[in-house]
Amino acid sequence: MAKELDRIPIGKVKRASKFVSTGAKVGVNYVKAYSKAAIKGKLDKEELDTENAKDIYNSLSELKGSALKMAQLLSMDQNVLPKAYSDKFAMAQYSAPPLSYPLVKKTFKQNLGKEPNEIFNDFSKTASNAASMGQVHKAELDGKLLAVKVQYPGVGDSIKSDLKLAKPFALKLMNVKGKEVEPYMKEVEGKLLEEADYALELKQSMDFAEKCKNIDGVFFPTYYPELSANQILTMSWLDGEPIGAWMKREQKQEDRDRLGQILWNFYMFQMHELRMMHADPHPGNFIIDEKNDLGVIDFGCIKHIPDDFYDAYFELASNTVLEDAERVNELFKRLEIIRPTDPEKDVKIVTAMFTDLIKLLARPFNDGIFDFSDDSYFTEIYMMGDNLAKDPEMSRLQARGSRHFIYFNRTFFGLYNILHALGAKVDCTKIDFLKAVV
Repeated sequence: MAKELDRIPIGKVKRASKFVSTGAKVGVNYVKAYSKAAIKGKLDKEELDTENAKDIYNSLSELKGSALKMAQLLSMDQNVLPKAYSDKFAMAQYSAPPLSYPLVKKTFKQNLGKEPNEIFNDFSKTASNAASMGQVHKAELDGKLLAVKVQYPGVGDSIKSDLKLAKPFALKLMNVKGKEVEPYMKEVEGKLLEEADYALELKQSMDFAEKCKNIDGVFFPTYYPELSANQILTMSWLDGEPIGAWMKREQKQEDRDRLGQILWNFYMFQMHELRMMHADPHPGNFIIDEKNDLGVIDFGCIKHIPDDFYDAYFELASNTVLEDAERVNELFKRLEIIRPTDPEKDVKIVTAMFTDLIKLLARPFNDGIFDFSDDSYFTEIYMMGDNLAKDPEMSRLQARGSRHFIYFNRTFFGLYNILHALGAKVDCTKIDFLKAVV
């Protein structure tokens, strides 16, 4: 676990100052890099990225909240950022610097009126893990082992101002214009505000666990409203190990395939039956127990899928539909990929690009049994993304599609990446999600 933090900048001025000082550090890194390049005759871009990633991540770690969450979001799409950034920012998922115990006690006093040791029989002063918005402590009460999530101070109040301050960094790293991404930034802001609302997360968690309880191989924590508050969420402790650690150990292929199938079934049930989804599929949110079943935690980020978006999205997943130019044009307009003001030249460019992209990403649906261990498939995805990022025409036509793509694509990329790391072979046509209900 990283070194504990004794304080977090809360006021707008203090947080803005942190961003300014970070920008200054990045500026110094550029000066150093170009000074070395003048001597060596070549700019070491990898070293520059590494230094910038370290300074930006360290600053975001101190700020916590939406600033650090943005780093986590960016790290999940390994093609958006240089590797040095995605590798460093990935730490935001489950190994960010935790808060010190005095700050944890202060949060308890403000929310529940008591300190942890006045509520629980036992409460670990050291966090078990720490992420972007909060950290988890192990506790015990009346013989029950509990996980207590404590939100970082000021997280909810600073989201809007933080995103404004972090926006220039994100636009620079992703090489896009501010006006083009405004609808998507609003979507992200709305979801982050929801994630900071632990009362909403408690409700969503209990609702989601109830609706998904009969999915074969999946289990959920029990939640305790009486031990929860605006910045505190208490649930049963799930025994097992994070899926990231499980995957790194030697496992039977049949167990990898089974776990991959469970993950796939879990997400397809959400999308097709519930029209909503657990939109934060990173390894820190999945626990594997001794039976190799899948425990799911953290329901702060739930994306509800509008019917019109769902219908158009999954219709396009069929290769047959993609061969129908007229229908593709209709669906692309519904999904805001093609705009009413686009000239014919731009319509052709966008249609060709998105048709190829959808064919690639929908391949698991059309192949039936799909081997996610296939490195060539993921290389193809990253190469296409890299080519699009370097294409001047696509830079001109950037930021296409409905705002709903943000979390929908994030979920699919997160799911695909976990299945790839698992090396699982999955039946993507499987529809018998549920256990037999007696």
